[in-house]
Amino acid sequence: MRTVLIMLLALMANLGHAQQHKPLKIWQGTPERAASVTLTPYIPQGAGRNCPAVIVCPGGSYHWLDTRTEGDGVARWLNSQGIAAFVLRYRVAGVLAFITHYRLLIRGRQQPDMLRDVQRSVQLVREGASGWGICPTEVGVMGFSAGGHLAVASAAFATTNYLAPLGIKPKVSVRPDFVAALYPVVTLADERYVHRRSRKGILGEWKKTNNRLKDSLSVERKIPFDCPPVFLVHCDDDPVVHPGNSLLLDSALTSKGIPHKFVRYATGGHGFGASDVKGSKESRQWREAFVQWLKTTALPLARNNAKGEKRHI
Repeated sequence: MRTVLIMLLALMANLGHAQQHKPLKIWQGTPERAASVTLTPYIPQGAGRNCPAVIVCPGGSYHWLDTRTEGDGVARWLNSQGIAAFVLRYRVAGVLAFITHYRLLIRGRQQPDMLRDVQRSVQLVREGASGWGICPTEVGVMGFSAGGHLAVASAAFATTNYLAPLGIKPKVSVRPDFVAALYPVVTLADERYVHRRSRKGILGEWKKTNNRLKDSLSVERKIPFDCPPVFLVHCDDDPVVHPGNSLLLDSALTSKGIPHKFVRYATGGHGFGASDVKGSKESRQWREAFVQWLKTTALPLARNNAKGEKRHI
């Protein structure tokens, strides 16, 4: 296992700019059977050494992934800002699970598969940081819609090593240094705001009514006191994920004293990613707001933590 990991990291370190955008199979050489899970690097040209990095989690109701608008497009925009990006194609329930109720036969993927994917991604990005020219202590997770739920969950459950059952014990922290959640699914338990399709995707047809599971994955109820800083965006006219999700998260972050910024727009709808044409003129301003927040809040906190912070498993 150790030899395979070293070989994988060496391969990633030697990819260079010439081979970026080539998907990396993050579970290759491990006991995990998940060949479809990939991490695609986008390294900005001329950014110099030690640039920050963002693992991007596209949305798709935990049934599919919008890797175009909320993956590739976001990564290229981040590169334009001198930020490295890694688009994560994590495990989801699948389209067949969406159109049929036969989840025992067509199980798809459920938690903790998705959390395991994002923890593995944080591990590999940190361990391969020098080869990509990124700072290993400035690695964040950004997610959209259901991917926003996953991004927040990566911080909320960072002290649980979901890689341990596979015999993987990271020597680096799998806790992100910052989180960005755009029009995120947050609650699985509050019936006023829950996005039922995402809940079905993450829990499955026969577990979607299990109150214990719904509570355990409602991230607004699981925010730790040492949660990394969070950047949060939602539009009041979102027709897909109720903006009440972000209100719940904002309240939870405030109650725990977590540094965060909640950007709330009147218009913009849902699913606009980093597009220049989707959403509204107002909602597209999130990009400038995020870069400003990253420079003035998230990265300074990450640098302070790196000097003397106890690193999480």
